[in-house]
Amino acid sequence: MDFSDLIQKVTLFALPVLFAITVHEAAHGYVARHFGDPTAWQMGRVTLNPMSHIDLVGTLLMPVLLYFATAGQFLFGYAKPVPVDFGRLRKPKQHMIWVALAGPAANFIQAFLWGAAFYLLGAAGVSEPFFLEMCKAGILVNLVMFAFNLFPLPPLDGGRILVGLLPWRQAVLLSRIEPWGFFIVMALVLTGIVTNWWMKPLMGLSYEALGALLWPLGVFIGR
Repeated sequence: MDFSDLIQKVTLFALPVLFAITVHEAAHGYVARHFGDPTAWQMGRVTLNPMSHIDLVGTLLMPVLLYFATAGQFLFGYAKPVPVDFGRLRKPKQHMIWVALAGPAANFIQAFLWGAAFYLLGAAGVSEPFFLEMCKAGILVNLVMFAFNLFPLPPLDGGRILVGLLPWRQAVLLSRIEPWGFFIVMALVLTGIVTNWWMKPLMGLSYEALGALLWPLGVFIGR
């Protein structure tokens, strides 16, 4: 593995990744506070300070180790989850949906902003590849987080959204999976099921939606 290539990729992706995880987690806490649960707010987790959300193992060590172990073909990481006491939400089952959806929504918005920055940099005559490639990295990172976190299995956001949407009996059954959900999701990732049957189709649709949203800006600046 080329160490210089790793340094280049880390430099390129560092800022997009930090923004992606920080805004994602802060969004969960902000929406939870809005609907009645101040837990994350009281613990200082509704913040754009990335140090409050970085997990030493999940955010730093695991992605680097996986990069070397898989020759850069597979990366995975996670931030410290924002604590949410769903029982303190005013309408726990309904408001759970909005709290869970806030993180992926924040990532999609960031992907849009990185895309807009790409167009605007080009319109301003910026030709430095590093900044343009960083914008592309920002789009990729955020759409990966958007798609992955919507996978409908707890403890991922998509699983909690599904728990909120299902009738009580089915919701309780699905929620019981949560203690083992992480390991189930990892097994599905390693077997390619999540990648091929969920990530690729959803990311394809996400790129198309992003392109449609950015199209007016491209027309306006003539790109």
